[in-house]
Amino acid sequence: MLKQWGYTALGATLVVGLAACSSSNNDGAASSASNSGTASASASGQAASGTKTKISYWTPDRHDAVFMKAKIDEFNKTNTDNIEVEMTVMADNYADAVDIAFASKQAPDVLQVNNLETYVKKGYITPLNAYMDDATKARFDSILIENKNMIDGQIYSFPNIGQTWRLIYNKDLFAKAGIAEAPKTLAELVEDAKKITAAGKADGAYGFASNFKSSSGFWRPSITVSTASGSTGAEGYNFQTGQFDFNSVKDIAVALRQMKEDGSMMPGVESLDMDPLRAQFAQGKIGMYINHSGEPGVYKDQFPTTVNWAAALPPTADGTIHGAVNVVGGSYIGISNDSPNKEKAWKFLQYVYSLDLQKEYYESGYGVSLIPDVIQAAATPSLPGIEGFLPTKYDALYPATPLSATEADLEGTKYGDVLTKYVIVGGDLDKMIADLNTRYNAALAKARADGTTKIEADPSFDASKLQGTLAK
Repeated sequence: MLKQWGYTALGATLVVGLAACSSSNNDGAASSASNSGTASASASGQAASGTKTKISYWTPDRHDAVFMKAKIDEFNKTNTDNIEVEMTVMADNYADAVDIAFASKQAPDVLQVNNLETYVKKGYITPLNAYMDDATKARFDSILIENKNMIDGQIYSFPNIGQTWRLIYNKDLFAKAGIAEAPKTLAELVEDAKKITAAGKADGAYGFASNFKSSSGFWRPSITVSTASGSTGAEGYNFQTGQFDFNSVKDIAVALRQMKEDGSMMPGVESLDMDPLRAQFAQGKIGMYINHSGEPGVYKDQFPTTVNWAAALPPTADGTIHGAVNVVGGSYIGISNDSPNKEKAWKFLQYVYSLDLQKEYYESGYGVSLIPDVIQAAATPSLPGIEGFLPTKYDALYPATPLSATEADLEGTKYGDVLTKYVIVGGDLDKMIADLNTRYNAALAKARADGTTKIEADPSFDASKLQGTLAK
């Protein structure tokens, strides 16, 4: 049975790269591009008998970089097909880097699928149907997601994990500020950030932060809070009307702006990237931020910390979860259409999706598995902090939105950049939202007219009905 679920895509702006196989932030975007180009060039053509065929693999995931590097090293040493995989870990420039790589004929052999509709339309990835045996088809059949794993019967990527999203907070700073529990409302979020800053500013601690160096600094809290607060959409798209209405993220934009005006945000958030934010949190300098279930792995491997921290369901406009907290997940990696080594790339995919690797990945706390045989075989993750990220009745996979297809036809600045600027410097928010609605709905009409997206209105959609679909 094929499920009609999808996920919403993260629109990122070009920032910095991360050196291949590294788990620390790096300001050298050129270094990543250079590494990937070298890998692609070395992978051109079939390797001579007895020599290694190099497969380049690109991912934007940094939270699991230590784990995946170890597993890829193991694969390189033990596989009997003369395959050597080189992993490049990108930063928030992933979407742009992929476009540039394909345009310059330097695309990786294997890459994480950022948005299925876009990647298929651009011809970036190849269908996997021809490589799949009956066992593989049976393993994934019940969890394939339309517009996320497959389009018109062609399967491009299998599910692996879902990211549950939470408010992450420093319990020590909460206690110091006299706060007993995580905020339930946006008003409490703003007030708690002010209290934490007042209590901790002398020691360099502030109430809240987000990675506003890119638009994902707004996207992360907005996608989490808006889907919990409302019941009609995600990423500014209203499933019921089939139109964009960014009033759905207005409340969180106002709250973020208020914390900036109050001085409750860490100074310099406008140039803060995700890994430096994590490093500051690990040092006890940030009271709260919003991110996903990869964080326990981060604070185990990447930025080990002694901070007493926890994760809670996000605050909402009125303290009630009316919809469901969006779980980002569904697809994972696919094979480049440009790869000259598709058969060997498939061998690597089989390894990554194997029961043993996926079971260890889940048990280590790097993500919540969506694969039935993994869930059945795996023990409950024991990684410190993961308990706050395990799915609840309020977590759910949402239908796919047409955001990526719309932004491909959009005239003017994207919503994430517009609203990030509002958070940092202020302005007339109502006017900004009205302009965004006009431009996005015009672009959506074009995308539908030219067939870039087939997603239409669903008047029966109600996110509250998604509650309980992942956990009771």
